[in-house]
Amino acid sequence: MYTDLPEPQLWEHTSDLVEPDDFDEFWATTLAEARAADRPPVLEPVDALATVDVHDVTFAGFAGDPVRAWWRVPKNAAGPLPVVVQFVGYGGGRGHVLENLQWSAAGYAHLQMDTRGQGSVWSRGATPDPWGSGPQFPGVMTRGIEDPQTYYYRRLVTDAVRAVDLARTLPGVDPERVAVVGGSQGGALAIAAAALVPQVRAVAAHVPFLCDIARAITITDAAPFSEVRAYLSQHRDAAERVLRTLSYVDGVAFARRASAPARISVALMDEIVPPSTVVAAHHAWAGPKELRVWRYNGHEGGGPEDDAEAIAFLRRALAS
Repeated sequence: MYTDLPEPQLWEHTSDLVEPDDFDEFWATTLAEARAADRPPVLEPVDALATVDVHDVTFAGFAGDPVRAWWRVPKNAAGPLPVVVQFVGYGGGRGHVLENLQWSAAGYAHLQMDTRGQGSVWSRGATPDPWGSGPQFPGVMTRGIEDPQTYYYRRLVTDAVRAVDLARTLPGVDPERVAVVGGSQGGALAIAAAALVPQVRAVAAHVPFLCDIARAITITDAAPFSEVRAYLSQHRDAAERVLRTLSYVDGVAFARRASAPARISVALMDEIVPPSTVVAAHHAWAGPKELRVWRYNGHEGGGPEDDAEAIAFLRRALAS
């Protein structure tokens, strides 16, 4: 069943997010520190496939922390190639080397970033999150949540930006034709990366998480948003601090700063990411945009149809 506002109220919904005054300074400082801690990436070839060259990559993310990724390039492709940088949903990691071959099969160079401290729920990962934090609800949604400096998603968003930085420097690619893609948490990271890296040329975000967060945590009982509610049910005096922290990673704030063409999808029976929060991010998007509606789907969104339409969208957006 529908899980949120009835139509047409849904399509009119905009976020009342109030950004912190130092939002831009916060991210500029964070990214400058991460880039200052850069180290040359390590690419190790993996002999796994006949039609795709694969490398196991380690690059410097937040504070120079090592982050893993898969780098997949169509074998014998005539470059320079457009690049797709992909981010992963909540609980997942970069997976097995033989998974997720659609982007290289479609002719793109493909960098799939691992997700620090995740990768044990539905797809395996290989990157730790070495930073400590105070009390948290199980999961990563509340890790360090009372201070934006210590919050988990500060680190993960920075990793995503650094992955885009890396992709633009790898051999055989066109640094001016870079797209970011992902679903759920991956969609949230794609939105953030598009806002923080002006060179991103296109965005495909499926049912993106972390948008209009203050609303989301009050209208769904589903994880991961419910992790915040559970945390605040015990840390009753922390609500103001927590909501302030979350405002630094809200997709609505990032969307207000993103100018690349975007394809965003929303599922109207999604209990995990309330549809109104996706609509709010879509309304906030500063550049060209399109919203794909999956009326009878939950958090799976359009599944392979979403993927097929995203491939067609990027083919147009990344054309020479």
